[in-house]
Amino acid sequence: MAEAEQRFGEFVVVRRHGQDGHVAELVLDRPKAMNAVSTELARSLGAACAALGADRGVRVTVLASTHARAFCVGADLKERNSLSDAELVRQRPTARAAYTGVLELPMPTIAAVHGYALGGGFELALACDLIVADATAVVGLPEVSVGVIPGGGGTQLLPRRVGAARAAELVFTARRVAAAEAAALGLVDQLVDEGADRDEALALAGRIAAHSPVGLRAAKRALRLGHGLDLRAGLEVEDAAWRSVAFSGDRAEGVAAFNEKRKPQWPGE
Repeated sequence: MAEAEQRFGEFVVVRRHGQDGHVAELVLDRPKAMNAVSTELARSLGAACAALGADRGVRVTVLASTHARAFCVGADLKERNSLSDAELVRQRPTARAAYTGVLELPMPTIAAVHGYALGGGFELALACDLIVADATAVVGLPEVSVGVIPGGGGTQLLPRRVGAARAAELVFTARRVAAAEAAALGLVDQLVDEGADRDEALALAGRIAAHSPVGLRAAKRALRLGHGLDLRAGLEVEDAAWRSVAFSGDRAEGVAAFNEKRKPQWPGE
């Protein structure tokens, strides 16, 4: 199938890739503000994630940006400066829903990062399972430099990636980390040449999408729910995920295809 596109509000686009549309691209498209997360962008991102999460045909989602020099520069501080305390309180659930929407997508997710991914922008990338970054990427959580803290999951997601002490250093210093160091520290998972982040993320998504959609979602569930638990509890989470796939149509098809030496035709159930 040709690339299909659906717009959510003014600033978020969902594109479907591949012959069967199994790879979705969730695109931040507010170029005039380097994808700063305004109330409107947050609302649209939450709506797009809800639609993707309910779509059983999507096997992998890539989070990307249309801006040439930025993935996302974080919260819209110009808008934030105009809000009263009461308005900020009312806005908070909308903002949280955007970050949680990405974090709770049930299929594997990959962030394609170039240029600035700062504050809430880096938190959106951290909400994904994998981060592909190009050589121009600059990441960081600078919130304490403007009197707040990372509030889109950063204080919880970053230590899960790089450990408590490294996360503390990065949050407390508010420093920006260039691509090479980011890769060395594990802040991103794959470093590619300048301009290649989107193509590589989509290629990786295509390789992942070739596998069982039932298996992929169950594996993600086990990885996410089991993280941080003691081993015994984690193995129980894994067993529950295994039981959810062991008698599925995908498992039957996968075993049959292996024995018949052919490509599986996943029923997705």
